Amino acid sequence: MQKKFTLLMAFLLLAVLYAGAQDPAVKGHVQDQQGNPLPGVSISIKNTSKGAITQPDGNFSIQAAASDVLVFSYIGYVAQEVPVNNQATINITLQDQNKQLNEVVVIGYGTQRKKDITGSVSVVGEKEFAARPNTQLGSVLQGKAPGVQVLASSGKPSAGLNIRIRGTSSISSSSNPLYVIDGVPTTDTRSLNPSDIESVSVLKDASSAAIYGASGANGVVLITTRKGKTGEPRFEFNAYGGYSSVWKRMDVLNGPQYKDLMTELGYITDWNKYNQNTNWQDEIFRKGSSQNYQLSMSGKTDKTTYYLSGGWVQQNGAIRSATMDRFNFKVNLEQKVNNWLTMGTNVAYSRWHDVDVTDNIGVDKGGVLLGTLATPPVIGIYNADGTFTSNPFQDWENPVASTDGPDRGYKQQRLLGNVYAEVYLLPELKFRSNFGVDYNNAVYDYFLDPFRTSYGRAQKGRGQNKTDLINYWIAENTLSYNKAFGKHSIGALGGVVAQKTKWESAEILKTGFSGGSIPTTNAGSVFVTAQNTKSEKSNASFLGRINYSYADKYLLTANFRADASSIFGPAHRWGYFPSASVGWRISQEEFMKGVSAINDLKLRAGWGKVGNDQLGDSRYAWLGLVGSGSNYPIGGVVLPGSTPSSFENRNLKWEATEQYNVGIDVAVLDSRLSFSADAYVKNTSDLLLNVPVPKSTGFDISTQNVGKIQNKGLEFLVSSRNFVGEFQWETDFNISFNRNKVVDIVGQDIFNANVSNRGNVSLAREGEPLGVFYGYVAAGVDPETGNMQYLDKTGKKTFTPAAEDRTIIGNPNPDFLYGLTNNFSYKNIRLSVFLQGSQGNDMFNASRIETESMIDPRNQSTAVLRRWKTPGQVTDIPKAVANNSDNSRISTRYVENGSYMRVKSATLSYDLPADLLSRIKLKSLRVYVTGENLFTFTKYSGFDPEVNFLGNSTNSTEANTSMGVDFGTYPQTRNLIVGLNVSF
Repeated sequence: MQKKFTLLMAFLLLAVLYAGAQDPAVKGHVQDQQGNPLPGVSISIKNTSKGAITQPDGNFSIQAAASDVLVFSYIGYVAQEVPVNNQATINITLQDQNKQLNEVVVIGYGTQRKKDITGSVSVVGEKEFAARPNTQLGSVLQGKAPGVQVLASSGKPSAGLNIRIRGTSSISSSSNPLYVIDGVPTTDTRSLNPSDIESVSVLKDASSAAIYGASGANGVVLITTRKGKTGEPRFEFNAYGGYSSVWKRMDVLNGPQYKDLMTELGYITDWNKYNQNTNWQDEIFRKGSSQNYQLSMSGKTDKTTYYLSGGWVQQNGAIRSATMDRFNFKVNLEQKVNNWLTMGTNVAYSRWHDVDVTDNIGVDKGGVLLGTLATPPVIGIYNADGTFTSNPFQDWENPVASTDGPDRGYKQQRLLGNVYAEVYLLPELKFRSNFGVDYNNAVYDYFLDPFRTSYGRAQKGRGQNKTDLINYWIAENTLSYNKAFGKHSIGALGGVVAQKTKWESAEILKTGFSGGSIPTTNAGSVFVTAQNTKSEKSNASFLGRINYSYADKYLLTANFRADASSIFGPAHRWGYFPSASVGWRISQEEFMKGVSAINDLKLRAGWGKVGNDQLGDSRYAWLGLVGSGSNYPIGGVVLPGSTPSSFENRNLKWEATEQYNVGIDVAVLDSRLSFSADAYVKNTSDLLLNVPVPKSTGFDISTQNVGKIQNKGLEFLVSSRNFVGEFQWETDFNISFNRNKVVDIVGQDIFNANVSNRGNVSLAREGEPLGVFYGYVAAGVDPETGNMQYLDKTGKKTFTPAAEDRTIIGNPNPDFLYGLTNNFSYKNIRLSVFLQGSQGNDMFNASRIETESMIDPRNQSTAVLRRWKTPGQVTDIPKAVANNSDNSRISTRYVENGSYMRVKSATLSYDLPADLLSRIKLKSLRVYVTGENLFTFTKYSGFDPEVNFLGNSTNSTEANTSMGVDFGTYPQTRNLIVGLNVSF
């Protein structure tokens, strides 16, 4: 027994000695310069074969002696050697070999290093967002990404911005891109706070957008909001205030000149009653103001990442009564529960309020902008009894009646967010479940009392209440696999998606108010409108993607998505959207090793097909619907009835866009100069168009899949670091060329943009660019008669051209768009100047029809002082003729060069020095002054060349086919802003 005990003790002693001889475990964490964990980093003990790799969270563990040296290496990063020296924990940050190329870019359902991207993706990052204050996403993207056209329909605070990626791809469906905010798709970004945005990725070609299938035909804009960074909690406070003004005014007739014109037209009155000389532009235009306050807190620990923010912005427009204010609250939270489970949420709440002004319409219908030009100067604002004045000859009220007469306002509350969970089933295999919502509740109220305005008196008051509710949800479950072995790197993604949207709206419009003390519809006695609508749309999808890289130089990406949409017929609901792209990093080849000047050289090529089911309000386009409104007499009693309202088409299916893209990316001279170029062809087929059908069907039109549109173009981007060191100068320049053509719309012409009761000016026609101007060719004023002459189809001059003499008279599509940004810095002083422009596009100045036609009591521009008066007079302005529009037909007379170059913004800033910051316990403090739209170089004679009167139309056909028309549109304003950014 004693012998056995001795053997046991000897065995235990040997085990202890053996265990003591083992090297201790060294643990730690590896991250990049942005604080993001780096998985797959190789960790080896120098001069041995022993090693390990970091886990998905960047953590590692390795047995190492005190005298060992650990070597950390990862493709694209500078290798580091760290002596152990009895350290139990080693945390390091790897430095990018080339920060720009190793930048992590958000793509659909994942991320990728910039140098590994094979599609056409533009990135707008924190530097661009910090360069100048802004209140809308679109204003940041404008001029910053090649191939991305931001169309500002007007300059009013409540106006949104339309974005076109590589041209307009549809006629009747939406051409706006899909926006994805932290994984939640949406079509509206007005309520998004740009201060919360960290980066924006624009997926421009089909090979990168096909992962979104049915919604990717117009490109995809991926928006990632800010997250906490490693370190102590960080507080940031940003504030600015500013003023705005209309940068240009029009010259119109004064009182005596107006009286002379009216007398010439035969309008006679007692002018002693009308002896004012009111400058209506002084009354309507004002010095606008803006203020913005944002506060955020962010941070990151081993387990928790958080970002919280709140803010308020207000803009009082440069036109009387126009205003907008918005509250924003944002919470991004991510919690690492354990080594295999992470959960998080991104939630944004906003409350939006605005007061609109009526533009894009004539003074006779309440248009404010044209009212400032066309209202006679001989009247004041108010009559003696306090009511608003009107035109002496017709009951057109002055523009102040439109801005100050009605009480009106739009309010919107929105909750957009998601919750998600990520489960690492294996270090290389991750399951992610995401559920997102976009809940939007909006109310519009309008009240016009029955006393102060002539329209109010005619209606005996007018009250309106309209509510809109949009409830959207999306559920996504994806499985991703990423593995690197040897020279191979592979990534795979698969998933299922379900989403649904419900729309509800209700409207009550009443007249017959006895007074103005009760401004709600219950006080009206006559129903004009009382309606309620509901609709819904649902989608189901399967998606997959494979990424492959060999030796960091041969790259492949393949996507596939199958989508079903309730918009289409039962037999055609499913659409299939594949894509593939390849890349060759030539700079990694052996024959390039000696070319030290070239840091990166990559060729890219891709193909893909994407879809479009965004039909606006047509959510049951395939179904034969029944409408209300018909009345049937039965037994002497009239009962409400219903009739078929749409033609059933069970074969209705997706619009499909097929795109080819080739590109090249080059970085040289230690990446101080980089260049990218892309060429693409984008063909959209099976357009969802309303086409004529036989009268025997009982309908005039039916929505069918007919027609084709093509866009093709070139894009170039150049970035350079011209000076480095104490004085720095960086330049970014991009330019894009797009050619649009209507290939097939079954021989029909599609007209839009009716202006000033003269007919439509915009046309979609086979073989022509989309939205060309259509009208007569003006041949000058006849010196003998003073009438405007036009060319007929044979080229002869005539005073009374026929409808068939109309032809294409202009093209609103630009030859090219460009943006140029220069950033200068010296010590703590920085200057950023951003120029943006459009070249080769025409504008149709429909406002001049209102101000140069001389046919009624509207005031006119001073151009009519050149009007024809005597035989033999040579002039460009015809004679004044009452109630006759022959001299002011839609013609080349009103087509102007719409090219412009604009100093979009210039920001001068100063950062407090570090020693001063340490004394006042701050991390940073920057003060700045920004000027927006400082200078505009253009030959356009109107208020502003950067407008489009139907740009924000809810009718997709109008928005897509009517471009470059100015009809009393609220102009862009010149802004001066002073602000500060503080962090502590």
